[in-house]
Amino acid sequence: MATTTTWSVTEMTRIEADGGVVKAYWNLSAVADDDTTVKQYGKNIFTYDASDSDYIAYDDLTEADVLGWIWEANKEGEETAEEYKARIEADRVSYAEQEKEEKSVRLNGVPW
Repeated sequence: MATTTTWSVTEMTRIEADGGVVKAYWNLSAVADDDTTVKQYGKNIFTYDASDSDYIAYDDLTEADVLGWIWEANKEGEETAEEYKARIEADRVSYAEQEKEEKSVRLNGVPW
């Protein structure tokens, strides 16, 4: 079984008057087949214009909408949001696999 990744938005801050989201907290979990888990956490700050045609009212937002904003906000250089997502997922999967491998040769305990 392969290592799986899961993105989630864990908290958001919005402006009461118009529901515009100004901050989102997120995490990415990578879980190997032996349940070895690595996580990456982050937060992003957003600006918005409630009169913009792309504006989404708070009550109409989906987690996918907000994750799209996060991926877009964190991309580097000419990278696309999808490339950012794939790069970070690959990094976490690699780290989970490395942790899994190291765990297989490490032992805990005391000699007495």
